Amino acid sequence: MNFIVNSTALTRALSRVSGAIPSKSMLPIIENFLFEVQDNLLLISTTNLENSMQTKMTVESRGEGVKVAVPAKIIQDVVKALPDQPLTLTVDDATFSIEISSENGKYKISGENGENFPAIPSPNQDGDSISMPIPVLSKAINKVLFAASSDEDRGALNGMLFSLGEHGATFVATDAHRLVRYIRPDLTVGTPTNFVVPQKALNLIKSSLDASDNKEVTIYYTENNAFFVTESLTMVCRLIDAKYPNYENVIPKENPNVLHIGKTELLGTLRRMNIFADKISHRVRFSLKTNEVEISAEDLDFANEAKEVLRCHYDGNEMEIGFSAAFLMEIISNVETQNLIMEMSAPNRAGIVLPDVQEEGENMLMLIMPIMLNNY
Repeated sequence: MNFIVNSTALTRALSRVSGAIPSKSMLPIIENFLFEVQDNLLLISTTNLENSMQTKMTVESRGEGVKVAVPAKIIQDVVKALPDQPLTLTVDDATFSIEISSENGKYKISGENGENFPAIPSPNQDGDSISMPIPVLSKAINKVLFAASSDEDRGALNGMLFSLGEHGATFVATDAHRLVRYIRPDLTVGTPTNFVVPQKALNLIKSSLDASDNKEVTIYYTENNAFFVTESLTMVCRLIDAKYPNYENVIPKENPNVLHIGKTELLGTLRRMNIFADKISHRVRFSLKTNEVEISAEDLDFANEAKEVLRCHYDGNEMEIGFSAAFLMEIISNVETQNLIMEMSAPNRAGIVLPDVQEEGENMLMLIMPIMLNNY
């Protein structure tokens, strides 16, 4: 079997699915790309047994049906090092060696029998699914996923909740210190369902999709797996087998104390206060009064302290509340408007961060838990 492919296109395709290749595995064959040619299409597959990826590209082929496992690092390195040109890849059906012929040279790589490569699950095209433009999924991941827990032992908190129903789709992530909820009323399904997609899988999706591509991505889901399918890419991931906590219980319903403030000014102040804050808690104090907020920080171990006063619009009772500057900066950075709203009920209750204007067809809410204040 042999086929002709453009070097730049092949480099791009390999890079697109290489994230699912483990650096080391007890099953060495999955440290390879799986190549298979069918009807002038090259299908490239990768897997780490938790996540699997496939992409396809048009090639000019002679012979088909042979599956060959190609060592990932060496083929990526050699193809990437070649200038833009046609390449001829010839696979020996008996030994599974791969010869790459370029304009100026030949390169031979030892492959393996692709029949030994783990089977990649296929979605049930008639099963449960939801479709959306690629930019919508990319936006949901970018807006929400940063709040997921980085601790792999936190079960469902290590992923992002997809809550689908007839009134819209809700995407949620939390690490118990902060929470992000993003609602798209325009994305509906007939039968309500919830599933949790692992953080690692969503990062692979985010890096593999072109957020500016307005084509559709269809998400098929079963009890155990989710399939993200576009015209040229399929990503399969195992869902997290854990119940997502009832996040609605931690969102305060009544928040009479409301702060309106500029995003850039607040972010700049928090960055400066974080320099002086305790290096473990990153605690900063908000002292809220009519039309101003004093933000201060202190590191008792080194006797460092700082404070700044910002003009703002504050409607509510005078109060003091503490937050982690590190978490709050990350949340505020995720606000796309020039001004933001912070809603608070009490110093021991979570604070709500909102854009001052919600984009049409979206509902964005971010929550941050308070930190107990010292009396300094």
